[in-house]
Amino acid sequence: MRWNLRLTAANKGVWKTSELQRSLAEHGLVISTGKMSGLWSGQPVSLKLEDLDVICVVLSCEIGDLLIPEPEKVRRQGQAEGTERAAIGTGTAARAVVPKRRDGRSLPPE
Repeated sequence: MRWNLRLTAANKGVWKTSELQRSLAEHGLVISTGKMSGLWSGQPVSLKLEDLDVICVVLSCEIGDLLIPEPEKVRRQGQAEGTERAAIGTGTAARAVVPKRRDGRSLPPE
């Protein structure tokens, strides 16, 4: 998952952490300056679902605006690092790419 608070806030006209922090406090969510900085500039380590609700209310956004899925970063157990899926939902792995020689000769058998 990619955390997208800063861009979502900017789309709603909120440009400063202090402005967002003040609005969150008005809705009952008091966040320390350090935690607010972490939410604004990076990927939060942990965040309560209730806090996400308040952030969504303050920014008038959906949870999908704040959390963007990145399924391509998930590897299946036993899947080699360079191997990718052929297509989403097909259930078959793509064949590994075999390098070819530049001089046209074939590679020796494995």
